[in-house]
Amino acid sequence: MASVCFYFQVHQPYRTRSYTIFDADGNYFDEAKNEQVCLKVAEKCYLPANLLLFDLIKQYKGRFRISYSITGVLLEQLELYAPQALASFQQLAATGCVEFLAETYYHSLSFLYSPDEFAEQIRAHTQAIQKYFGQQPRVFRNTELIYDNRLPEVIERIGGFDAILAEGADHILGYRSPNFIYHPPNSKALKLLLKNYRLSDDIAFRFSNRSWNQWPVKADKYANWISAVNGCGYVVNLFMDYETFGEHHWKDTGIFDFLRHLPEEIFKHPDNDFKTPSEVVDAYHSVGVFDAPHTISWADIERDLSAWLGNPMQQNAVTELYKLEEKVKATNDPDIIEDWRRLQGSDHFYYMCTKYFADGDVHKYFNPYDSPYDAYISFMNILDNLSTRCSQILTQKKVPFASAISVPEERGQPV
Repeated sequence: MASVCFYFQVHQPYRTRSYTIFDADGNYFDEAKNEQVCLKVAEKCYLPANLLLFDLIKQYKGRFRISYSITGVLLEQLELYAPQALASFQQLAATGCVEFLAETYYHSLSFLYSPDEFAEQIRAHTQAIQKYFGQQPRVFRNTELIYDNRLPEVIERIGGFDAILAEGADHILGYRSPNFIYHPPNSKALKLLLKNYRLSDDIAFRFSNRSWNQWPVKADKYANWISAVNGCGYVVNLFMDYETFGEHHWKDTGIFDFLRHLPEEIFKHPDNDFKTPSEVVDAYHSVGVFDAPHTISWADIERDLSAWLGNPMQQNAVTELYKLEEKVKATNDPDIIEDWRRLQGSDHFYYMCTKYFADGDVHKYFNPYDSPYDAYISFMNILDNLSTRCSQILTQKKVPFASAISVPEERGQPV
């Protein structure tokens, strides 16, 4: 009774080391920690999940289809630390049944603060997808599904995309269902695919929760929930972190067995199928406008920006980071520019989160810091050193530079 659109976010940041005021070198990132995490997640998630999905694609002769958005920073780490995992993603790409989406290369909040940087990161990521997987992305997915009415306008100016993924937020949809295709207020050319967060979170967050009244969830039960759409929608968009399989929910929870049997159960209803985001765009028309005047995301129960910008530490850190943009780029130093871009990863601000939330300890996941305050202090020490490095280079080159750069005070407003 519905198409199932599986989309997996695949990302690991470059974690920084604990950086004090006494540090003076430009070595900001914890290479050993990043290698350790990359290898751990590759072993527990990427390799076994990729093999399972590859087998399912072969078993169902292409009827089973999936999609990924892999950040540029993770592609770099896989190539360096876990080339076998990268090769397994490339093997999936070669099946013709897997679509790779575009996003910001550094998993950044640049959409909110720098349109120029945002566009540069999208172009860089698109080139990486072409390089590693031989695909030209048609669908865009912003960092953490951050979305408002401004995003389609920016994406249309950049060009080359047919659709954007977004959160199926109840306060935007109202009585309407996320199982239809929508379009933004100012564009009928771009389509919007909205996450069905209830069914997605049943897997991503609740699957191994023994206190959940639906536990345990087997493939047949879940497939019945999908089929219950029963004409009240075209597509069930299941968007989640790829680490759901094997890392967030370990193998002994049965998560891999669930995934292995799910296509069989979905296909028991003759009208069900699997589609990639581009195939959904081609198959179904928009039923109406999705008007999002306020910024939404897929994070936490609030579905807003508070996971990254909810306290003064986070707001100060991200503002100071983007205040450095002109100064950083004026150096024309590739190492400094790369360091600045790696620091844009939304994870760095996520580690500074202090709010109480109902989604479990997700803010602590792979967090290299003991507290949000430690994360903030270390990050600001790094920014101070980065600014000093920029000043030294600009002085040597005798490049005139205005240190005061205007950044909007209201968070979440693009420059």
